[in-house]
Amino acid sequence: MLAMTVAADQDIGPTYPIVEKDMVEEIQRSLKHKERTGELSKLQKEAIDRARSSIERPKVVNQLPKTVRPRTRHYDPSFVVPETVKDHEGRIIALKGAKVNPLDYVSMNTHLLFIDGDDRKQVMLSDQLHNIYKGQIKIVLVSGAPLEISRNKGYQIYFDQGGALTKKLNIVAVPSLVSQEGKTLRIDELEVK
Repeated sequence: MLAMTVAADQDIGPTYPIVEKDMVEEIQRSLKHKERTGELSKLQKEAIDRARSSIERPKVVNQLPKTVRPRTRHYDPSFVVPETVKDHEGRIIALKGAKVNPLDYVSMNTHLLFIDGDDRKQVMLSDQLHNIYKGQIKIVLVSGAPLEISRNKGYQIYFDQGGALTKKLNIVAVPSLVSQEGKTLRIDELEVK
């Protein structure tokens, strides 16, 4: 085996000066140029407008159809515990493989109404149900402008960001009213005329 060592002060080959521009300096130069020309201000305004637009009218993830005929079904929120759950002192809360229903521990004390916020009739239905349930209902849009509707109605309107709730509850048409019924969730697909 041949081993080669080179002394620290000994040159191995020719060296050359670094000719590439410093990346940080280049970014700073570019930003200063954009600031002078007004381009930076324009980019900032565009970013603010995009953010405002996505807040005012969130992206529709899953365009749900209108209910064609009313029907009722039930959703069991029970799940199987994937790993044993312990509290901060090591006491077992739930064993791996145990079936747990959250409704055994907490009640759903409000109703959920999923609607298309762009459908005037569904928005009117939400007003009616808000009055019938004396405010014990959360209106959840699957499309539309939740902040605008909230301002017009005077109560909080929610939006199913990413379709998380509609996917979890398997909501397939709107309007759909979700209420607790015993240890399950009752899902009523409502017809609007």
